[in-house]
Amino acid sequence: MGLGFSRAVLVIVNKPHKIWWFYKTQFLCTHALACRHISKTNLCSSFAFSHDCEASAAVWSWFVFSESEGSALEQFEGGPCAVIAPVQAFLLKKLLFSSEKSSWRDCSEEEQKELLCHTLCDILESACCDHSGSYCLVSWLRGKTTEETASISGSPAESSCQVEHSSALAVEELGFERFHALIQKRSFRSLPELKDAVLDQYSMWGNKFGVLLFLYSVLLTKGIENIKNEIEDASEPLIDPVYGHGSQSLINLLLTGHAVSNVWDGDRECSGMKLLGIHEQAAVGFLTLMEALRYCKVGSYLKSPKFPIWIVGSETHLTVFFAKDMALVAPEAPSEQARRVFQTYDPEDNGFIPDSLLEDVMKALDLVSDPEYINLMKNKLDPEGLGIILLGPFLQEFFPDQGSSGPESFTVYHYNGLKQSNYNEKVMYVEGTAVVMGFEDPMLQTDDTPIKRCLQTKWPYIELLWTTDRSPSLN
Repeated sequence: MGLGFSRAVLVIVNKPHKIWWFYKTQFLCTHALACRHISKTNLCSSFAFSHDCEASAAVWSWFVFSESEGSALEQFEGGPCAVIAPVQAFLLKKLLFSSEKSSWRDCSEEEQKELLCHTLCDILESACCDHSGSYCLVSWLRGKTTEETASISGSPAESSCQVEHSSALAVEELGFERFHALIQKRSFRSLPELKDAVLDQYSMWGNKFGVLLFLYSVLLTKGIENIKNEIEDASEPLIDPVYGHGSQSLINLLLTGHAVSNVWDGDRECSGMKLLGIHEQAAVGFLTLMEALRYCKVGSYLKSPKFPIWIVGSETHLTVFFAKDMALVAPEAPSEQARRVFQTYDPEDNGFIPDSLLEDVMKALDLVSDPEYINLMKNKLDPEGLGIILLGPFLQEFFPDQGSSGPESFTVYHYNGLKQSNYNEKVMYVEGTAVVMGFEDPMLQTDDTPIKRCLQTKWPYIELLWTTDRSPSLN
C-alpha cells in the first residue's frame, strides 16, 4: 500500500535471476505490455515510466528531510511510502534507541546524513540472505554523474513547484533505456565496505531517483531467486498494477528482510499449500486498519516488535506510530505466549480449536501432556462435549489473572510524510497521550478515528488525546 508507481508493476516471474517490469497504460484491455528485465549480473535493464504525474513523482522521489522536523522524511505527492515509511521507522529506531542525542527532534545536516545512511545500511543488512555478507548497491555510473545526469539529479533545494515540473519532465525525456544505461550494480563483501559506499553516495540518495535506486539495491541484495522462493505467488506484483500500492511482500521485505506475503506468525497449511508468515520478532512492527475491518489478522511478531515503533497501514497509505517507552515492548508474558501458540492452531481465528489439538498446544507450551491429564482437561474445558476448546477458558485455566504487560499511560507520536495530510501542511510529528484500560469505559471514550481503530487491534481499550485540534490522518 502506498507505493505510488501507478501502473508500473514489479513482477517476479519464473526466469532465473530476473525481475520483469511491466507497464500498463490506463486502458488495460487494449494496450500492449512493455517489458524489460534486470539481470542479476548486469543491470542494463529497464523500468517502464508512466507519463502521468503520480508515477513520475514516485519514480524521481528522493530522501529529503522536512524543513519543519529535522528527523522526519518528507514524501511528495504520489511518492513511494512503502519505501519511505519503513526507512523512517528504522531511522527513528536508530535515533531514539541507539543515539546519545539529547534532543532527538533537532538534527543538523551532518546528523541527518549519518542517520539516513546508517538506516539504509540496516535495511540492506536485513535483506542480505542468511547474512552471507554479499551486498548490492545500485548507483550512477562513475564519471556519468556530473554532466549526463545533471538534468535528472537536481538539488532538492529548488522550490517544490519547480522541482515537480522539472522532474516530471526529466522522467519523460530520459526514458527507461537511457536511465538504465546510466546506472550500475556494485557488490560488497563486508558491511564496513557497504557503509562507506552508502555514505559516499549520500548526495545520490538526496537527489532524484534516490528512492528507486535504493529499492533496486534492496531487491538485488536480497536476490531475485530468494524473493521468488518467499513470495506466495510468483505472479504477484510487488507494486499493484492499478493503484500503484506496495504489496505486503514488499513491506515485509523492508521490515523483516523476508518477502513473505502474510503477516501472521509462522507458516500455515491451507488445502495442502504452505503459506509463509513471519518467523521471528521484528525490530519494527506493523499494524493495519485492514485488521480492524476484519480482512486480516497481524501476528504477535509484527504486533509486538523489539522496539515501540509501528508502520501503520490504511487503505492507501503508510504512516508511522511510535513511542519512546521500551516498557511497551517488554518480554512476552506467559499468557501472551499461550495466546500466540493457541492461535497458530486456529488459523481462521475462530477463537477455538478442535479438542484433538489440545495435546499439541499443551506440548508446545511445555504444559503437562500425559494422556490421562489431557482427557481430564478436555472434559473440564468442554463440559458439553462439543469437541472444541475455547481460547478464553483455556487461558483462564492455565494462565489465570495474567493481564497484558506494559504501562497504562504513555506519550506517543505519529508521522505522516505527506504535507497535505499534516496539521498546517507541515511534515511534523504529532504528539499525544495514550491511555490503555483493561476494560471499556464509555466515560473515557475520546473518538472513533481510523488511527484509533487501527491501534485497537493491539490495545483493544486504548484512548488517545492529541495535542493538535484534529487526530492524525492515516491517509
